Amino acid sequence: MIRPGKRENKDPDGARWMRKDLLSLEELSREEIELVLDTAESFKEVSSRDIKKVPALRGKTIANLFFESSTRTRTSFELAAKRLSADIVNFSSTGSSTSKGESLRDTARNIEAMHIDTIVMRHSSSGSAEYLARSIRAGVINAGDGIHEHPTQGLLDIFTIREKKKKIEGLRVCLVGDILHSRVARSNIWGLKKLGAKVTVCGPPTLIPRGIETLGVEVCYDLDRAVQDQDVLNILRIQLERQRGVFFPSIREYAAEYGISKERMKQAKSDVIIMHPGPVNRGVELAGEVADGPQSVILDQVTNGVAVRMAVLFLTTLVER
Repeated sequence: MIRPGKRENKDPDGARWMRKDLLSLEELSREEIELVLDTAESFKEVSSRDIKKVPALRGKTIANLFFESSTRTRTSFELAAKRLSADIVNFSSTGSSTSKGESLRDTARNIEAMHIDTIVMRHSSSGSAEYLARSIRAGVINAGDGIHEHPTQGLLDIFTIREKKKKIEGLRVCLVGDILHSRVARSNIWGLKKLGAKVTVCGPPTLIPRGIETLGVEVCYDLDRAVQDQDVLNILRIQLERQRGVFFPSIREYAAEYGISKERMKQAKSDVIIMHPGPVNRGVELAGEVADGPQSVILDQVTNGVAVRMAVLFLTTLVER
């Protein structure tokens, strides 16, 4: 659960941020999501300056605590902290005390004893970020916990859609691929639905969670039909490292049935945008010419990730504990 702090950060329209932790988009209100997006918009121009830095978090210390491999997310958070003038410390599970048997709680409390203000954590266990937030006084930002959620990825995806389409309300967004194991899919669904988008999930029946319709999404197993009326196609990576079994006959057959090819794009709307959280398995989920094509906003997602994480660090770190 995301717990409230004392200080209120407000935008000019009066929306408030009172949470020391960002654990999921499920628990955020529409107003809170919009506040993060608006704050990110105000921070985005910082990255285009000659001196890419503002003093917003000067004197604060952020710790990246990653128990899973990551390049984009960890680097994005590191850049975000530095551009806010915070000090950043990187920890990894390799060679850390956790590999010697220390508990997650004790590891975090030891880090907190070094007067860390906010911990950004990625972990393979669903619910680990919530557990940590209950255990320590420092703020906790979930950078991905198991197959539960990846809230900042969801926020940067939504930010990119709003930037390109100028709205979220009423848009048709299709998430394609391994929905079952995707924390990105869950964060996107929660955030997009709260902002009024119409969400469809498409993939092999074995990779669509049973009962996902209860979240208010449509389910489609035929990609050729699904792509025809969508404003956004968000293509998800096959989570082979999280799969415990065989969910489709072969990579080749998956690509033929659920890969976004140049030929398949001919059935989509001319102004559809193509998204992917990365890393892209070219020729499997997405053809190279589509990933590099004019409708792709994949690199915009990477750029926007820094601005969104600047906004999240700013809003959570300045809340009094």
